[in-house]
Amino acid sequence: METKYIPLYRKYRPQTFHDLIGQENIVHALSNAIKLNRIAHAYLLCGPRGTGKTSSARILAKSLNCKEGPTLTPCGKCPACLDIMNSIPVDVIEIDAASNRSVEDTQAILEKIQYVPVNGRYKIYVIDEVHMLSNHAFNALLKTLEEPPENVIFILATTEPHKVLDTIISRCQRFDFRRITTDDIVKRLEYISQQENINISKEALFAIAKNSQGGMRDALALLDQISVLGVNKQIEVEDINEILGKISYETLSEITQYIIDSDCTKSVPLIDKIYSKGNEPVQIVTNLIQYFRDLMIAKNCSDKELIYSLTALNETNFDKAKEQSQAFTVSEIITIIDRLSYYATQIKDTTNKYLWLELCIIDLTNYKNLPSAENLLKRIEQLESGNVSPQVRQVKPVSIEASKQTLSNPAPTMQTPQTQLKQDEHITHPEMKPKQVAEENTHVETHQQIPNNSVNNTQDDMHTLWISILQSIESPPNKAFYTGLARPVQISKDKIVIAFSKELFIKQAGEGAKKQALVDAVSKYMGISNPKIEIILSENIDLSKKVTLPATEPVKNNEEADIKKQEEEDYQTYSQMKNKEKEAPTEGAEVSSQAEMVKQLFDGKIIN
Repeated sequence: METKYIPLYRKYRPQTFHDLIGQENIVHALSNAIKLNRIAHAYLLCGPRGTGKTSSARILAKSLNCKEGPTLTPCGKCPACLDIMNSIPVDVIEIDAASNRSVEDTQAILEKIQYVPVNGRYKIYVIDEVHMLSNHAFNALLKTLEEPPENVIFILATTEPHKVLDTIISRCQRFDFRRITTDDIVKRLEYISQQENINISKEALFAIAKNSQGGMRDALALLDQISVLGVNKQIEVEDINEILGKISYETLSEITQYIIDSDCTKSVPLIDKIYSKGNEPVQIVTNLIQYFRDLMIAKNCSDKELIYSLTALNETNFDKAKEQSQAFTVSEIITIIDRLSYYATQIKDTTNKYLWLELCIIDLTNYKNLPSAENLLKRIEQLESGNVSPQVRQVKPVSIEASKQTLSNPAPTMQTPQTQLKQDEHITHPEMKPKQVAEENTHVETHQQIPNNSVNNTQDDMHTLWISILQSIESPPNKAFYTGLARPVQISKDKIVIAFSKELFIKQAGEGAKKQALVDAVSKYMGISNPKIEIILSENIDLSKKVTLPATEPVKNNEEADIKKQEEEDYQTYSQMKNKEKEAPTEGAEVSSQAEMVKQLFDGKIIN
């Protein structure tokens, strides 16, 4: 009669503490407890799957109940050892809490603990996945778990200790199992492969160990699955990837090279080829995320052995991955991983998964156009340090009267290129790269000490002078108009030049109360009866830098009324313009200058 085949993870399950791989600290602690005969009444074993929790519970049970025990080397031949090895529930009862989670199941356990053991010294209850017990079942277990009979031991095992009640944890000795390292798994797989005559390369064993995620049982199950492929040939990494549906490192490296070269014409057909082999889109994207994660580690780490332990890289593909990692900055790799994560989420939530896969690879091949956090930070630092000056187009200065005349009969387009500037015309502003002009020595008696020419003034000086002029404007609406929309270009005794970003503002400043308010303010501050004021158009003036006036006395009621009246007039003007546009529809026409002004005055908010 043929012997029934036993899977490798069952056949090579650890039978003694010596066989337990990767948990030296726990082996040391339990071994000393047995040697010193200091056995606790309850243990809690925590850790990821396949790391030896149930095996440790069985080994501990055999060590305590063996006829030669308590001992660290159970004989494996006595009735107690055989019962445990064959999972016969006589003195060692294993319970699956996932299927026996009710309070009635717990009460059934409590009714049986009063009976003495049959073949061993202890009656041991091993409750696997104990976190699945209901709260009522936990509460029923509390008192007995705290003070069980002298010959009863509870061993609780769980992969999610945070779901176990704190009152249960406090009554147990807790041991946390760690993930088994890749090197330890590879050594164990090599030993088993020799024992089972499995023809497999070390690179393939390394790939198995990496894909087991620190679980020995998963590694042995995968080795068992692919062992049938090693009858006529050696098992290689490609066989592992084919079984797991993973993309080979060579293919991932090829995709990454196309991303580096921004070669969309080759990357899309390659993705289609991978998809045709049966790889799911989300799996392809996940593999790319893992590959770029390995590139990031390879870029930031110089120790090869450490890189091998942290990534899926080995001696074969290390050099190519290291070379590709130098083609990216760290911020670019992070950006690419972020985009891949975004597309992975979209692929999971959509019905047309392949379409999103194509969009993903096209997006990645244009990664150089993606906004880089590093570049943005550099630009912010430059702006904060003042090394980057806004580029403001220099235009011909226009006097108030000339502006009024021009805007009353506007041309189709208004162009004032810098080449048309006369030799004696200039704009001076520290941020506007002014044309140097000869210093004038005209002397005018003023009440304030104003410089003859602002060419040599610093930006702070001009800003201070402008604030002083604004404070001299008596009308709050007009003061708000110049404060929010105008910026000084030149301030001197001979001439004052201010700039607006829109033509309609030039028209407003050249008419009526707004014009007179500025003239009066300049006259009052500078002591000049007829000041020369020029208004120019500069579309690139920086309005983001707010002009803040010093705190003044509280606004009086009549001033509030003036502001409110001005806002109502602006709103009425805008309403009239809007009604005219409705009566005479002009599809695609631009917003009128008056409406544009109102939009600016109300912070760009259209009032319906």
